[in-house]
Amino acid sequence: MASYPCSACSWTHERQKHCNYESHVKLFYEAGDRGVWSLGSNLILKDRGASLPTSEVPNILFIQETTSIPVPTVVESWEEGQHTLILMKRIPGEPLSRVWHNLSADEKESIAKQTAEYLAQLRKLQSDRIQALGGCPVYSNFLFKHQRSEVPHGPLASDDELWADMERGLGESIPEAVRIRLRERMPSAAPYTFTHGDLTNVNIMVESGSVTGIIDWEMSGYFPVWWEYVCTSVADSEEDREWKSLLRKHMPDHSAAREFWLDYYYLCRDPGSGRAMKVIEETCTE
Repeated sequence: MASYPCSACSWTHERQKHCNYESHVKLFYEAGDRGVWSLGSNLILKDRGASLPTSEVPNILFIQETTSIPVPTVVESWEEGQHTLILMKRIPGEPLSRVWHNLSADEKESIAKQTAEYLAQLRKLQSDRIQALGGCPVYSNFLFKHQRSEVPHGPLASDDELWADMERGLGESIPEAVRIRLRERMPSAAPYTFTHGDLTNVNIMVESGSVTGIIDWEMSGYFPVWWEYVCTSVADSEEDREWKSLLRKHMPDHSAAREFWLDYYYLCRDPGSGRAMKVIEETCTE
C-alpha cells in the first residue's frame, strides 16, 4: 500500500517508521476550511478559514490589557489570501470537555465559580453600540437568524435596531401579534457588554481543578448585556449542557431574556415545534 505524504508537512507513515523522530505536529481540530494544529507541546497554529472575518488577535490583546482573564499569548499572526493564521502559546491543562466525567461535583462547581468570576470582569467592558472592536460588525447565527452565518450585523445603537435585525429571522408564517409580543418581551440590551459568546466546555482549559484559560475569542464583541447568559442555552453535548447549566447559576441572572430568546429561537428555526406552537397559541388567544 502506497504511503502518501501529508499535504501539510510532507511526512509519510513509511518515513515515520524508519526514524527516531516522533512527530509532534498534530491536527486536533478541523471543520470545513478551518484547522488547529499543535506544534510540539508549547505552540498552537490556528487557521480560522476564509468563511468569516476573525477578530481573535485584537480581542485577545484587548482582554490581556483590560482583565486578568487567562488567554493564549499570540506569538505571530499573518494573512495568506483570505485566511488568517495565528501562532500562539499553548495554555497549560486540558479542555474541560476531556476531564468533565472524571471531576467531582465540588470540582465542577469550583470551575463554574472561577469561570463566572472571570466573566464578571467582562461586565465592566461596555460600548454605546453592539459591535466588534474598532466599530466593526458582529457575527452571530444564534442572536440573529439567517441562512448564512457570515452575514455581518451592526453596529446597532438601540433596542429598536437590534429587534429590526432579529425580526428578519422570523418566517412569514409567524403572525404579527406574535412579533409584537416578542418585541414587548425583549429586555433592554443596554449596556452593550463585551461578551465571549461561546463558553462551550471545549473552550475552558483546566488543570488540577483550576481554570487555566479561556480560548476562542474570534467572534467576541459588544453584545446585549444578557447575551453571555442567554447563549449558554445552546449546547454541543449533554455534558456541555450540564456545564452551561451549572455556569448560569453563578452568572448574573437574565432568565427573562433567556425565555424570550428561546421562544424566538424556536419560532425562527422550528415553528412547528411544541414550544413555538405554544407561543403562537397563547399570544393569539389573549
